[in-house]
Amino acid sequence: MIAPEPAVFVLEDGKRFVGRAYGAHGRTIGEAVFATGMTGYQETLTDPSYAGQIVMMTAPHIGNTGTNDEDLESSRIWVSGFVVRDPSRVVSNFRATRSLDDDLVRDDVVGISGIDTRAVTRHIRSSGAMRAGIFSGPDFELSPDAQLELVRAGAEMAGQNLSKVVSTPEPYTVAAVGERVGSVVVLDLGVKKSTLNYLADRGFDVEVLPESSTSAEILALDPSALFYSNGPGDPEASEGHVQVLRDVLHAGLPYFGICFGNQLLGRALGFGTYKLPFGHRGINQPVLDRTTGRVEITSQNHGFAVDAPREGVIESPEGFGLVEVSHVSLNDDVVEGIRCLEINAFSVQYHPEAAAGPHDSMYLFDRFRDMVLSSNLPHANSQESK
Repeated sequence: MIAPEPAVFVLEDGKRFVGRAYGAHGRTIGEAVFATGMTGYQETLTDPSYAGQIVMMTAPHIGNTGTNDEDLESSRIWVSGFVVRDPSRVVSNFRATRSLDDDLVRDDVVGISGIDTRAVTRHIRSSGAMRAGIFSGPDFELSPDAQLELVRAGAEMAGQNLSKVVSTPEPYTVAAVGERVGSVVVLDLGVKKSTLNYLADRGFDVEVLPESSTSAEILALDPSALFYSNGPGDPEASEGHVQVLRDVLHAGLPYFGICFGNQLLGRALGFGTYKLPFGHRGINQPVLDRTTGRVEITSQNHGFAVDAPREGVIESPEGFGLVEVSHVSLNDDVVEGIRCLEINAFSVQYHPEAAAGPHDSMYLFDRFRDMVLSSNLPHANSQESK
């Protein structure tokens, strides 16, 4: 048996972890983050929110169930690199059509295996997310100083607007399933396929627009509502999307946002955002819904959060009326949701479409549908009366 080629995982603070090449060979640079899900690696890899990041799985065995076309959340793998401890040597699942390694090679994703991912996770939890690089093939032979210099020359996540990298270049529509209740414009900031399907399942014609779309273009479609998707990057670098949202909210259109869409609603209302030390990533994040008192186990992937008062009802600094924090993280009290009390708008920081993850938060799509139907918009009312 031919021994796998060596590879090294280099963090910007100088920590080095030597392992085995996995997936494509070569060099990749990105922000090192860890994901805590024990399953759902294919959904994680194809989630556009992970663009620009080297994702390390904390679960030790990855690849057991292979990959297939049905579980793809977008057209390709978006992570900059992939780190695992023990990649499965055998694919064993009736739905599998190929191995995870096949997909990594096909999409030219440089990875590394055979390192102590628990030790790396503990280090990132202590020191924070940071730039990193994976080096294999000829790049493994570079000197440690040269490798570290390449890592430190990489772009930091703060200040990056990555939605233009992952967004659809052209508009497209996903037709409503069953009885139609209206239409929703989805601004694609890195949307996942499952999100679009769940909106369509609630009776919406889903009109997906590129992230560069203007408020005039959105309103010209006369939609029943606007939806901002998840996506990568720093919300502070997306002021264009914030202004578009303000325009649409002033026009009276109902709004629902998830993940990046939560951060952008926060900024549109006049609150700030900030970078978390190591973010929330995985499918086991506990969140309290303050409106129901219910605790949800949620799927999350974000490195930034909204800076808003956790307690009480507050006035929007941008003049959108009263606002409250509707959801909070039970791990660190981070804002996980915002609800506007005088306009039809709410958002959550996590991924209710559960791809992958638990289904505790699926009710949010129903809450959105109910909000649209109960709004005073003529097209919503006319649809409801049919």
